[in-house]
Amino acid sequence: MNKIIRAVATIGTSLSLAGGFAGVAGASSGTNSNTGPSSHNTISSESDFKTMVNNTNRLSAETGNTQMANTGNVDVHSNTTGGSATSGDISSMNDTSLSASVDNTGASSLAVDPGTLGGDDSGTNNNTGPNSTNEVTSKVSDTTDVNNNNCITISNENSQVGASGNVSEYGNTTAGDATSGSVTQTNSTTVSLDVSN
Repeated sequence: MNKIIRAVATIGTSLSLAGGFAGVAGASSGTNSNTGPSSHNTISSESDFKTMVNNTNRLSAETGNTQMANTGNVDVHSNTTGGSATSGDISSMNDTSLSASVDNTGASSLAVDPGTLGGDDSGTNNNTGPNSTNEVTSKVSDTTDVNNNNCITISNENSQVGASGNVSEYGNTTAGDATSGSVTQTNSTTVSLDVSN
């Protein structure tokens, strides 16, 4: 007499899940009794566990910075004694910081604990008679498949235009001082993307 006990459990997960799976399938048991002399008695237990984890992460960072700065024109003319004329300073600043973090390391906790697989399966052959062949087998299969698909896109655009003002002196008996102001532009971009699989 042959008895086959089969347990199949498939676990499918997507994206981010927390916690593990333990004891997915219950214990299996089988008994052969009173099979008579010279009988062949087999109890076979097969358990197949599959865990599939699919993580798809898409990170996209895009920054744009446009700065334009012009100091004023300086013009001194038609004076007996020219005076001082100074254009003011212009300073432009831009500071951008982007940060993103993805952690898929918890996917391993979704797998079935091998220590809990098939430990409670049992088979018993009772009163099978003389010259009988009795066999009890247990087979446990555990497969874990983790697939991580990460797509990271970074786009950073910075455009700066700076021009100091014109300085013009004419038509003065005594020319005075004329100074065009300075232009200062600063751009700082920090992008931090962290993916842990």
